Amino acid sequence: MQSVFSSPNPILFGPGSAGLTGEKLKALGCTKVLVVYDPGIRDAGIADKIVGIIEAAGIEVVRFDRVEADPPDWMVEEAGALGVREGVDGVVGLGGGSSLDTAKGAKLLLTNPPPISQYFGREGVVTRPSKPLVVIPTTAGTGSETTPGGVITDTGKGIKTNIAGVGCRIDLGIVDPELTVGLPPAVTAATGMDALCHAAESYTSALSNSFAEITGREALRLIGKYLVRAYENGADMEAREGMMLASTLGGMSMSGPLCHLAHDIGKTLGAKFHVPHGNGCASCLPQVLEAVAEAVPEKVRYVAECLGAEIPAGASAAEIGAAARTTVQALMKRIGLPNLKSFGLEKEEILAVVPEGVEMMQQGLTRLFGRGTSPVPATRERVTDIVSRAYDEN
Repeated sequence: MQSVFSSPNPILFGPGSAGLTGEKLKALGCTKVLVVYDPGIRDAGIADKIVGIIEAAGIEVVRFDRVEADPPDWMVEEAGALGVREGVDGVVGLGGGSSLDTAKGAKLLLTNPPPISQYFGREGVVTRPSKPLVVIPTTAGTGSETTPGGVITDTGKGIKTNIAGVGCRIDLGIVDPELTVGLPPAVTAATGMDALCHAAESYTSALSNSFAEITGREALRLIGKYLVRAYENGADMEAREGMMLASTLGGMSMSGPLCHLAHDIGKTLGAKFHVPHGNGCASCLPQVLEAVAEAVPEKVRYVAECLGAEIPAGASAAEIGAAARTTVQALMKRIGLPNLKSFGLEKEEILAVVPEGVEMMQQGLTRLFGRGTSPVPATRERVTDIVSRAYDEN
């Protein structure tokens, strides 16, 4: 099978690298930039720190600090309109996945007229090149600093969809583990599980390839080594750096294979019930791994063993799947990850929308690539079983 891999944009990685933000923007020719972030980044003082670094380089800053989770289309259009009004010649995304995706959308709208809905989709969407974009993640989970598009909520249809193409591509990712030191344990847990989902799903994807396997396997190894440590001691710089590297590698591993059932479930939960992205994707990961073990048992074995499972040689696919399920469940409990019941949702209301949503997403991928990304058929019956069991068991 042919391998598809999108080489990521340049990445500047390492403790203290955020201090070079102004210098790098000047090298890109920027004189006035739109800095996009959420209220949490503002209140934590991170925004002021980065803005100060940019301004010290002689670059004017326009702030957009109203990013919302699961960024809605109208909010992205507000950010883009602000950039157009102010005549910015660059964009900086600062924060978690929602901020980085909003920044990608704002960049796109600097040179591509609204509404942003006309640029939704993975294939066949034509956009004009835009101004430079620098993204600075402050969580170890999204991997958005390496992906060529973003996820936006289509409020008219009530679904999460994609933007992509040259109009929103990243010119530089700056990955500084020091920016994650102050993250609360709950955020460390949720974003770390998002990184785990990226790596595990792309590694086990039906479209997986040699490139994704290299990056995905290393991301899984790092997560197994460092996630609990980062959760239990947020000042552990070795663990913080290891998780940021895992997150970046996880983003790279998605280039081509994409994710499958856990992310499809998480995206539907986010769009319909506003369940935070990392929590939504991880909510059914134990049962997803158990389900796909019948198709890719040795890959599921590797995922489980990275997280501490001891699986005997000669174990059946069913035994490997069960071991993966219990291992991930134990990890989720250790880092205090909330389950589906914690969000006040009834099983019946989840089952009324999630299986259909997952089936539609996999069908859409089949139309684009000739088959879906799930290594097992993503029927409504299978997804119903996964979600139902996850609701009762996790």
